[in-house]
Amino acid sequence: MALRPDEFYDHARAAADAEVRLPLARMTGWDISPFEPDGLRVAPLRPPVLPEPERHGEDPADCNVCRARDEGIWFNDRWRLARIMGVGVPLVLMLYPRDHYDMADLPDELAAELGVLTTHVVRHVQALPHISRAHVYRIGDGAAHLHIWFFARPAGQAQLFGSWMPVWDDLLPEYPANVADADAAAVANALVASYGGRRSAAGEQVHV
Repeated sequence: MALRPDEFYDHARAAADAEVRLPLARMTGWDISPFEPDGLRVAPLRPPVLPEPERHGEDPADCNVCRARDEGIWFNDRWRLARIMGVGVPLVLMLYPRDHYDMADLPDELAAELGVLTTHVVRHVQALPHISRAHVYRIGDGAAHLHIWFFARPAGQAQLFGSWMPVWDDLLPEYPANVADADAAAVANALVASYGGRRSAAGEQVHV
């Protein structure tokens, strides 16, 4: 049988020290880790909180993502793509349904579109100069409105391989905004050509 929340906590705590700190993850020993294991320690494991606090936008009437349904670099009637500002990697984009859905709520038609549209966005991000890979993430613990992350990994930066990349993004200095604007515009233009939809008015002012 599945472990109840308290049983899961007790199971994890059995592997922790007197301060309820678990051993360092194997990931911290990877050569792509942004942290050296010496001097690094794990935060104390906190007990479960039930019921869990609501995510932002559980009520569509209070959802900031819904209020921004007309903001972004690319749109069609069902989806919008926005650039996330102030990041350290070359480009971070976020894809949202324009109506209020989480992933588990998506109608099958929109779920099928999400797969195809995600592939198109990845293809166009990876076509940018000096970009080797587009990482795609869906987390979903912070906001109830579905949002899919696209991180552009710069070519040659082997430490940015894999699952540590969002942490590296948070550590790196801000990438030049004018370059990111141009790259975002290039992705939006390519998406219009390959998938349809339209660029935003603000995006049309960016010179590619």
